[in-house]
Amino acid sequence: YSGASHLNDIFMFKPVFKDGERVAFLSVIMHHTDMGGRVPGGNAPDSTEIFQEGLRIPPTKIVDRGHTNVTLMRIIETNVRVPDKVLADLQSQIAALGMGERDLLKQLKAYDVQEFMAYTTDLIDYAERLTRAAIMELPDGSVEFTDWNDDDGAGSGPVKFHVRLTVAGDEIEVDFTGTSTQTSGALNPNYWFTASCALAAIRSSLDMAIPSNAGFYRPIRVIAPEGCFVNPRFPAPVGARGQAGYRCRTLILGALAKLMPGKVPACPGGSEFGIVFAGYDQMNAPFLYLEFHNMTGLGGGPKQDGQDAGPFCLGNPANVPIEIIEAENPVLIENYGFLPDTGGPGQHRGALGVVRQYRVLADEATVQVRSDRQRYRPWGLFGGKGGAFGKCILNPGPKAEILPSKFLRTLQQGEVFRGEMPGSGGYGDPFKRDPDKVLEDVRQEKMTHAHALNEYGVVIDSETLEVDRLSTKNERHRRSSTATSQPNGEG
Repeated sequence: YSGASHLNDIFMFKPVFKDGERVAFLSVIMHHTDMGGRVPGGNAPDSTEIFQEGLRIPPTKIVDRGHTNVTLMRIIETNVRVPDKVLADLQSQIAALGMGERDLLKQLKAYDVQEFMAYTTDLIDYAERLTRAAIMELPDGSVEFTDWNDDDGAGSGPVKFHVRLTVAGDEIEVDFTGTSTQTSGALNPNYWFTASCALAAIRSSLDMAIPSNAGFYRPIRVIAPEGCFVNPRFPAPVGARGQAGYRCRTLILGALAKLMPGKVPACPGGSEFGIVFAGYDQMNAPFLYLEFHNMTGLGGGPKQDGQDAGPFCLGNPANVPIEIIEAENPVLIENYGFLPDTGGPGQHRGALGVVRQYRVLADEATVQVRSDRQRYRPWGLFGGKGGAFGKCILNPGPKAEILPSKFLRTLQQGEVFRGEMPGSGGYGDPFKRDPDKVLEDVRQEKMTHAHALNEYGVVIDSETLEVDRLSTKNERHRRSSTATSQPNGEG
């Protein structure tokens, strides 16, 4: 509530001085594995106030005149479940700031202070001019887009996300009026995170030559009424804000697709799956494994398919090899791969959904899952269809239990959790997809013969694995499909 995002994200800042004058602030932001609170990992969707989410640290010096604040470190160490990991990560942040200071001062040897300050000011002003010029190329007017979350994480829902995007000359206004009011669950993103996601969505859609600095923000205004889902009042919980914040980003992409047809991809299935395993191993040592699975692919675009297992465009976690996870935690990952037939059909299909299946090896483990898109699939664009729904399954098989998209429960040794992440949306009329590309997907087992026929009208000989071109032409003609002229994923 003071400019950061949630309690696990610790922001560190360091001033840099030259010749007695402060010339810059450096910053390092890191998500920490645990900050205490009622649930391991601290991101429980069903928390009802921020005080349940962990240790709240006001702006405090962690290093003063070169000396680490030992008292603060001890307070943090005492309040977290895995102090060795958290303290090591804090030290890495401090070290990163030191390296940044060293490298910046090295570059500053070539400039006096006034010269450096003038250059940085000019660079920010330059970014503003380029941003305004890029906005001027967009048509004036307003567009709106609506998307939904399955629920609020605490049993209520669904949650409506609504945005009105207005272009007026060289400025953009992003207005979230019409979004649901804040709820009792922890998915509410605070204003700062909402604004950051909105700005990132616009940034990714404009000229990539524009420098990414504060000048880019100046022509863009973000409105989120206080008390709405994307700007909650204190002390609303915000620990699981990532999913809803990223929904804001894809919401704005949907609106931008109306302003910039032919330049914005369909909805990705990504950033919808976070999981925590925590407990004690056979040596009674605590373990806490936190995973934000971002490698879930992208939506189909104007010129190409969505990248399978590509990183979601907000967030930088990379794929973590399962061998590392299993070596450090009493968890066995039994299945990790693509889910056939899950990419949204289109002239350019969406990325396939990804499956992760975990078996608990400890005596028991607390498992927390934050996912979505079990009710509202990732949307397609311009005739493209939505990606497949996500699923959460406990003990797959004859006695499988279907779980909600967000839950917290204790699993016993040998129990299995299977997370099926949603597919990404498709782009364009599926009947315009090159039959040879459909065939290649079938050959790579990304698509079944039935899916090729039902969604793309492509007839493939199961014996020769070749396209029956005459039958395909007749099938598509019989079931002719007309692409829409607007994004078709809302609601």
